[in-house]
Amino acid sequence: MLKYLRNLVIMMKKIELLAPAGNIEALKAAIQGGCDAVYIGGDHFGARAFSKNFNNEEIVEAIKYAHLYGVKVYITVNTLIYDNEVDEFLQYIEFIHKNNVDAVLIQDLGMFDLLRKTFPNLELHASTQMHIHNLDGVKLMERLGMKRIVLARETSIDDIKNIVNNCRAEIEVFVHGALCISYSGQCLMSSLIGGRSGNRGTCAGSCRLKYDVIDNNNQKLNKNNYPLSTKDLNSLEYVGELIDAGVSSLKIEGRMKSKEYVYKVVSIYRKAIDSYYKNGKVIIDDNDMLELKKIFNRNYTKGFLNNTDNNDIINDYRPNHMGVNVGKVIGYKNGIAMIKLNDNVVIGSGLRVISNNGDVGITVNDFYVNNKLVKNAKSGDVIKIKVNAPVKVNDMVVITSDSKLTERIDNIIENNLRKVLIKGKYVAKLGEKCELIISDGVNIVCVKGNIVNKAVNNPTSKDDIISKLSKLGDTVYKYEKLDIDIDDNIFIPLKEINELRRQAIQELNDKRLYKIDFVKKKYLINVSNFEKERLLTCFIENKESLNKLDKHYDVIYTEEKIDNCVLKLPRVIMEYPNDLNSVMIGEVGGLNKYNNCCTDFSLNVVNSYTVAFLHSLGVKRITLSYELTDNQIKELIDNYHKRYDKHPNLELIVSGYEEVMISKFSLNRYYQRDNLYLRDMFGNKFRVKDKNGYMYIYNYKKRNIYKQNYYEMGINSLRFNLDN
Repeated sequence: MLKYLRNLVIMMKKIELLAPAGNIEALKAAIQGGCDAVYIGGDHFGARAFSKNFNNEEIVEAIKYAHLYGVKVYITVNTLIYDNEVDEFLQYIEFIHKNNVDAVLIQDLGMFDLLRKTFPNLELHASTQMHIHNLDGVKLMERLGMKRIVLARETSIDDIKNIVNNCRAEIEVFVHGALCISYSGQCLMSSLIGGRSGNRGTCAGSCRLKYDVIDNNNQKLNKNNYPLSTKDLNSLEYVGELIDAGVSSLKIEGRMKSKEYVYKVVSIYRKAIDSYYKNGKVIIDDNDMLELKKIFNRNYTKGFLNNTDNNDIINDYRPNHMGVNVGKVIGYKNGIAMIKLNDNVVIGSGLRVISNNGDVGITVNDFYVNNKLVKNAKSGDVIKIKVNAPVKVNDMVVITSDSKLTERIDNIIENNLRKVLIKGKYVAKLGEKCELIISDGVNIVCVKGNIVNKAVNNPTSKDDIISKLSKLGDTVYKYEKLDIDIDDNIFIPLKEINELRRQAIQELNDKRLYKIDFVKKKYLINVSNFEKERLLTCFIENKESLNKLDKHYDVIYTEEKIDNCVLKLPRVIMEYPNDLNSVMIGEVGGLNKYNNCCTDFSLNVVNSYTVAFLHSLGVKRITLSYELTDNQIKELIDNYHKRYDKHPNLELIVSGYEEVMISKFSLNRYYQRDNLYLRDMFGNKFRVKDKNGYMYIYNYKKRNIYKQNYYEMGINSLRFNLDN
């Protein structure tokens, strides 16, 4: 019955197309491209700290602008929040809530609990940074009030279908754009190596850097230099399946992309969605895809939607824009290259020559065809152009920006071609007040003018009225139908008709700029008090390692089920073992499955609110994030004591090689080697291991921060990861 009702709702409601916007220009581009909703970030707390983002004034403008078009606005607050930031965080949330944001995306578990209790009318969406990849994770968040879940990008269509059919929450799926090689929210590589945390929105893109893949003998295995750099996701051919699966929203990545990119990719997916609803199949225009590739591409992959080990996910050749082949070098002399074109090129565009000596970028300012200075050239022409470095015959030439394409898209965006269709009716009867009724299909506005008088000389005609009512100017509206019902030989001042139109449009605007009821409540939570302890714990992989222990540990975590040990479950898991007395979980789905469990570092606990939230769910021991400093640990514990007047049961990993990444793609499987290393440009070697079907990458240096004063701070357990 649940599945039947859900499918019935799906048939009644079209799937949402959700677009990225890194600034107000990109937001307008997304709307003109045909999106149903946009997601943006403010100056703080968003996972794209290096995009331009929106200040508070721009947020208000963006919400109003989008709502007039019937487009929803979601704001990302999907970073981890430290204790000293919570007050500012709450002020920011209150501001955007009062200004009618439709929802916020959240990663931090403690902030989720704080917001759902403090602002009960605020819609919350679980960011993909929350690492929800199974039904139990969805069920937990649904039970706690999360309206929508953004699934991990690694989730297959089969798993998506199962999740949708067994939950009531809305499900959002990424369909296009940049991919992280690691599960989102589970990558610590940038943070632990360079101090720029992906969980804090400042990822340095460690996966896009150069590495050698080497074996135990230091033999390099990779020919190209970027073994972790992914292609861009392109799920156009799966749009129909995702619609049929009951997914609520299709999400495009790209808050750091140009407005031209945003417009183009949104418009392509708009066509794909509409064609599927209309014709039962997805129609993809080859020219649209060519234009999108010219704007930006890293080559394309289908990701993991087809539930296969996808070795096609990596573009190890280059981590940035690939461009589109536009010709080849047929001659070079004295700084002038001769290029034979297989596509059109216009002045102001950007070219790149792919040479063995390195790439050579060209800005097309002046170029010649048949010794004549020209502004454009066509396929088959040979152009002569100045280059800043030597190139060779047969070097490939790609176009990286097409000025004509950019100009055309910019004109579309600036002309605001997207319109809200309205129906209007104007009634003017002798001796009665004239009235104008307009409707957008949801809202109805009726405004009345003065009493209609008989004309003395020049009667007002239907054409006069239509002319004035049709002057909608720079509004978002366009008449789908306009009826005029007037008596003969009447006179109405034209300025009165103008005023009636202006008043009606303003009232319709007011209705479309809907208000979301703001309610603020007190945050309350019940937590248990734990005794202060001084425990030593350890992690080992198996029974063989257990037999080699040379000292006593109060708690032992293992990856094998062993008596008197705590079973450490994988942080990517689809099926949970039953009948476990003691278990450590590494992802939120386990919280729905087990009571009285422990949590691992991968739940990203960085504040006292998250500690309280997990304890309130029955977690008995909580491992803190690797990303906390000593001062932040002390502040977390002190705040916990002050706020709850209780003592938490916290564990800190003090020794071992940190897991900096987990990926569904495996270099071990790709190269068919058990033991591999990534060697960076500084010679550091990161161990790469395949475990439970996933690739784990470990930090090149061992964590060693064991200090007795952690106990004085309030930490109860210090853990040694002996097999990491």
